[in-house]
Amino acid sequence: MATEIRVPTLGESVTEATVATWFKKPGDAVAVDEMLCELETDKVTVEVPSPSAGTLGEIVAAEGDTVGVDALLATLSEGEGAAPAPTKKAEPAPQAAPTAKDEKASGSETIDVMVPTLGESVTEATVSTWFKSAGDSVTADEMLCELETDKVSVEVPAPASGTLSEILAGEGTTVEAGGKLAVMMSGDAPDVTKPAKGGEGVAAPKAPAAAEAGKGRDTEDAPSAKKMMAEHNLSSDSVTGSGKDGRIMKEDVQKALASPTSAPAPTATAPRAPVAAEDAGREERVKMTRLRQTIARRLKDAQNTAAMLTTYN
Repeated sequence: MATEIRVPTLGESVTEATVATWFKKPGDAVAVDEMLCELETDKVTVEVPSPSAGTLGEIVAAEGDTVGVDALLATLSEGEGAAPAPTKKAEPAPQAAPTAKDEKASGSETIDVMVPTLGESVTEATVSTWFKSAGDSVTADEMLCELETDKVSVEVPAPASGTLSEILAGEGTTVEAGGKLAVMMSGDAPDVTKPAKGGEGVAAPKAPAAAEAGKGRDTEDAPSAKKMMAEHNLSSDSVTGSGKDGRIMKEDVQKALASPTSAPAPTATAPRAPVAAEDAGREERVKMTRLRQTIARRLKDAQNTAAMLTTYN
């Protein structure tokens, strides 16, 4: 028996949503309450679970489509979800050894890294930072780059494990929603195990320590962390980063401020009077991001339109 999957109630005064992501494809077996897709509205993100176990039939509303409340999203065939489950579990067990060979054979498969959905009324973004270079090995869901729009910053994860082969949109490039950012080759996950077999398994944990030592020069810290360090007169050397390759996150700065050792640092620098000659060498001019340009424009508009003086008679 086929079950219809419809758009749930979206909330007060919300009449439509956009299909952001489908986590299942037609023919996939699903369990009860397993997440099928994700809807985005102007206010919230809504997850649509499976009402029963079975097999996903036809997807009526594809990714990017705008749907109304109670609209048909897909159809589900009940009672067929239990049969494929043991088949999937039985296949990998006896073929554990050949799987590594199969992954090498499938290394020629290319995967496009696309610009994700940027939000309501946002059609383009600027590539702010690339955290990986062409030829680097990446794992699934590892952050590849960061995009900036007029409203938010969006992180783009890797869709699968493999190797980043080509970067199509460099830093500072303006890209549209759904545009192609890079191309990666899947199936290169076994390359990660090769250094371990070569006797470098002990050197692997030492590599992050070396990366943390030089993170101030090679790794871009989070923008929120930079802002907080500037507000509290903290240097990046006094903060230990917990992000990828020693990247300093906002939580790391908060921990450094809470520790007693970081308290005297700002008081020591506070009495120093600013000297133009000394500060000129440390001054750096950076191109404003789209987000900061929008903030500056809105603040100037507010200054021009707000009443400077109000008189009551």
